[in-house]
Amino acid sequence: MTFDPTKPYNTLPDLPPNDDIETKAVLKLCLEATRALAELKGKVQMLPDQTILINLLPLQEAKCSSEIENIVTTQDKLFEGSLLQAMSEHAKKSQNDDDKIDPATKEILNYRNALRYGFEEMKTRPFSLHLIRDVCSVLRGKSVGFRDAGQNVALVNPQTGECRYTPPEGGRALEDKLENLNNYLLNYTGHDDLIKMALIHYQFESIHPFDDGNGRTGRIMNILYLIHTKLLDLPILYLSRFIIENKNKYYKLLRAVTEKNDWEPYLLYMLTGIKETALSTAARVQDIINAVNDASQTVKTQEPQIYSKELIETIFRQAYCRVDFLVRENIAKRQTATRYLKKLTKLKILEEQKIGREKIYTNLALIDIFRR
Repeated sequence: MTFDPTKPYNTLPDLPPNDDIETKAVLKLCLEATRALAELKGKVQMLPDQTILINLLPLQEAKCSSEIENIVTTQDKLFEGSLLQAMSEHAKKSQNDDDKIDPATKEILNYRNALRYGFEEMKTRPFSLHLIRDVCSVLRGKSVGFRDAGQNVALVNPQTGECRYTPPEGGRALEDKLENLNNYLLNYTGHDDLIKMALIHYQFESIHPFDDGNGRTGRIMNILYLIHTKLLDLPILYLSRFIIENKNKYYKLLRAVTEKNDWEPYLLYMLTGIKETALSTAARVQDIINAVNDASQTVKTQEPQIYSKELIETIFRQAYCRVDFLVRENIAKRQTATRYLKKLTKLKILEEQKIGREKIYTNLALIDIFRR
């Protein structure tokens, strides 16, 4: 039967596919991608404080994933918004500070918060589509559910108005597809984990279970799945950068699976993305390790009286630092903490600036690493 993009795809095939999709080329690249993830995992373990990565790398994933949906902000606004949210959390006055963040930046920060939420929840609850539903709720800032009967959507080309794809109908048809996906996700052992991730991603996007936020939620799901399978320990692989750099190819390959059951090019694309992203992320982690070591050596040599491991770790936990951060970590009282940050500014490790009425100290090395 010919695929019709204007009609609900209620005949979307269940997982696993009937075809033998683990070709020689797919398995070879799968092995290479798995090795790259192992290298990244090992590199992360070299960092004395992994909070640095949890704070900053998911922010980059959020930015790139949101750009795929044409939600765009600048790196500086994103760092500033992240700081404002951090300030709000500690000051217990989130509404006032949230008002200072523009809508696009706030949406991207919601993605980062949803990814963090999923990561934290997986410490105490199983990975499942119910967890992914709750992740989508955090992403969208309101409680969401899977589409009910009558809640149908069509994916339309915004430039031409042409219908590109119509997911399965909400209600029973959708529930059947989600049940199959959840069973494959949790119980099927016939495929390599990375191949499973790619299949799950295709199926989730094809089911399109929510009325909005499916693309971003699906990309969060990729990262959480890698943690679920223990291929990663932290949510730090920002695969969305690879996808946005190859966006047209991504959508073309998804469509080829739907229309022609052409799995191999799509699987090779996803495995290439995982491999290249893992290697580039490992290089970025090494850059952070080098920056931390350089800052430690500079302070030990030129201002040994203020050096402490805790001070260095604190100024590297975010791209921006405030006096309150040092006080909260019991590194120094306010007046002394201010003096420490001034000395770090003279050493050109930090740069002082004002955001509103607040004095903020920018970590120059981190900003440089994440602007590349």
